[in-house]
Amino acid sequence: MATLISELLRPVDPAQALDEAALLRYAATHVQGFPAPSPALALTQFGHGQSNPTYCIQASSATETRLYVLRKKPAGTILQSAHAVEREFKVLKALGVYTDVPVPKVFCLCTDASVIGTPFYIMEYLEGVLYLDSNLPGITPARRKSIYFAAAKTLADVHKVDVSAVGLQKYGKRDNYCKRQVERWERQYLQSTGEGKPARYQKMLDLIRWLKENVPKEDSSTGLGTGLVHGDYRIDNLVFHPTEDRVIGVLDWELSTLGNQMSDVAYNCMTYIIDSTPTENISYGGLKRPVIADGIPQLEEYLSVYCSMSARPWPAANWKFYIAFSLFRGASIYAGVYHRWTMGNASGGERAKFAGKAGNAMVDCAWDYINRENVLPERPATAPRQEFHSEQEGSTSTDGQGRFVPSEKVMLLREKIIKFMKDHIYPKEDELYKLAQSTSRWTIHPEEENLKALAKQQGLWNLFIPLDSAARARELLVEDRYISPGSSDDLLLGAGLTNLEYGYLCEIMGRSVWAPQIFNCGAPDTGNMEVLLRYGTKEQQKQWLVPLLEGKIRSGFAMTEPQVASSDATNIECAISRQGDFYVINGKKWWTSGAMDPRCKILILMGKTDFSAPKHKQQSMILVDINTPGVQIRRPLLVFGFDDAPHGHAEITFDNVRVPATNILLGEGRGFEIAQGRLGPGRLHHCMRLVGAAERGMNMMVERALSRTVFGKRIAQHGSFQSDLAKCRIELEQTRLLVLEAADQLDRHGNKKARGILAMAKVAAPNMALKVLDMAMQVHGAAGVSSDTVLSHLWATARTLRIADGPDEVHLGTIAKLELQRARL
Repeated sequence: MATLISELLRPVDPAQALDEAALLRYAATHVQGFPAPSPALALTQFGHGQSNPTYCIQASSATETRLYVLRKKPAGTILQSAHAVEREFKVLKALGVYTDVPVPKVFCLCTDASVIGTPFYIMEYLEGVLYLDSNLPGITPARRKSIYFAAAKTLADVHKVDVSAVGLQKYGKRDNYCKRQVERWERQYLQSTGEGKPARYQKMLDLIRWLKENVPKEDSSTGLGTGLVHGDYRIDNLVFHPTEDRVIGVLDWELSTLGNQMSDVAYNCMTYIIDSTPTENISYGGLKRPVIADGIPQLEEYLSVYCSMSARPWPAANWKFYIAFSLFRGASIYAGVYHRWTMGNASGGERAKFAGKAGNAMVDCAWDYINRENVLPERPATAPRQEFHSEQEGSTSTDGQGRFVPSEKVMLLREKIIKFMKDHIYPKEDELYKLAQSTSRWTIHPEEENLKALAKQQGLWNLFIPLDSAARARELLVEDRYISPGSSDDLLLGAGLTNLEYGYLCEIMGRSVWAPQIFNCGAPDTGNMEVLLRYGTKEQQKQWLVPLLEGKIRSGFAMTEPQVASSDATNIECAISRQGDFYVINGKKWWTSGAMDPRCKILILMGKTDFSAPKHKQQSMILVDINTPGVQIRRPLLVFGFDDAPHGHAEITFDNVRVPATNILLGEGRGFEIAQGRLGPGRLHHCMRLVGAAERGMNMMVERALSRTVFGKRIAQHGSFQSDLAKCRIELEQTRLLVLEAADQLDRHGNKKARGILAMAKVAAPNMALKVLDMAMQVHGAAGVSSDTVLSHLWATARTLRIADGPDEVHLGTIAKLELQRARL
């Protein structure tokens, strides 16, 4: 049975109460984005766990409520080197910023014990579930296996972290880890039992002696198999996604260090060895494996998955030691928990009372395990064919075929799009360009709507919509009877793709400037629909999102302003003033793409609602009907001579434009928050399309080189051309992989954690496309710079995206700052 994180909360134990006023003062000044002004604070405490006291902070202001998690050292006398929250904070910060390991974001560390009595840190609250019983009762057998494999994959991800690259190279000593750990836990055990010898005291001392005599030789190594060690990796220390079988947060890094990683693996496998949950009647009478529920992989299968994912050798030779070591360490930990219970500062509630008995059972189990003749087969079972990246249907396969291999579902969609482009879009390009260059260029070619209907009919519609957004949209459309409940062929909701999967399709669309809108996957509509899906109210969605999903209207995004450097959005000056039940907008915008289109009905405008608020809380986003009085489209803007009719880029003035107060998105001061959610996927779509544009340039370049003769031979036969062609292919493939990796990280970690690689893709893609397209134009000669081919238009679009998609300098600054932060960790 899954337990929601919120279900673990209980009132704060009076013995562990905090100075809430002092905590509020500290958090308000040290936690970025803390609710303001005048926030109220409510504290509850997590009942799960036996170590550092952990609290939930609910901070509320007049406009928002946010949840945080606080972990602190216990009060009173504690064992030396135990409960090191400073180390937890350090490792969480490094992993959260620089790796794929799912961990909660940390906000601040306070080492000043005068604030609430002991050092503490504050991190994000994860909306997820825990599985407190490792047998996963109430879960189907298929999902049990999926959950365990997700745990194995995440542990492999932890162990694959390059500690030097993330600034953790001095986090501990790699060599002689088990030797040092035996000595450390021996000291902890002796300190915990100094005032009373438990029943298994002598057996524990004998176990310590055996461990010291049997430390594997590999423990003295600093090579493969040594690195970051979690120290307490169990399934109940993993937060899972509420609806998907994937880990979104690894918790409790108190015991983390560098060292022998197989100790982590063995400790993680304790569920196969002994049920050591502290209860009144716990005992151990001989080696009896716990009953493993149907669907949970057997120990050998689980280890095979881990070894396959981590590229680690099969551990049969020393497995007996690692299990005995884990049981010894568990017994030492339980001795400490019981000792804290006797002192009155244990955080695990009633269960801590029986921790001593649990420790005794683990000592008995360790000796029984040592005395077994065989504990693992000499060779591993073959790792099962299992999709470790995503449990969603149609996800990208990584099973022995390379990391980025499209699934059968994606390949089928890709082939359909390629055929659609070949049959319907490429043949119509000349006609579409002819209309766009005529006096009727601000009208829609009648064939465009026919092609959109055909794309929708073939299931090639709204493919950009991510899985999570599709679920929200489905609820809305079912409610309004646009689709039937349970319908599997709702054409408005795309194909249920991840950003990575969509990347393979978006690239194909990028080969023609006309294609994205035919599939209802064109900017800025895709980003605007995402905003409405994620942040819009039901009323806003019904009025504007549904017709956008249907392709009946188009939209614009009004942010950039001519009088300020808008790459720094804090500079924008457009004013949004509240007057009763309305907001009044005054300002000038330009490069509002899509606003010239006769089908454009709605603008999302970013302006300032409070010029005196903190720097990133002044901005808000609001919906503006383009036909509202005071909205004046002044002129279309040209991009290297292209006006991109009938879509266009407009300069617009807003003169006392009154819109209903209900048009505000998410609330005042939330503009930056929305922008970050919108610009990750949307800007990556541009990168995907640029790869496609470059691919078309490559194809045209090769065809031209094979058909044209200069100086007695084909262009393709000249060595200089061949060299340049090869370099273009190398750069294109490098960029494609970078973009796919960015999409993958966006899927797994979200925009904030993927911001570094997103910035890299945003710099690399337009620069690569410019180089390839420039080479293609060069091979075409005079025709290349004319409007007789698509190359000049593709080049102009790529050059624009070095600015319109955020200037290169901003993205380079993001990358550099992340590198410098890593060095300072």
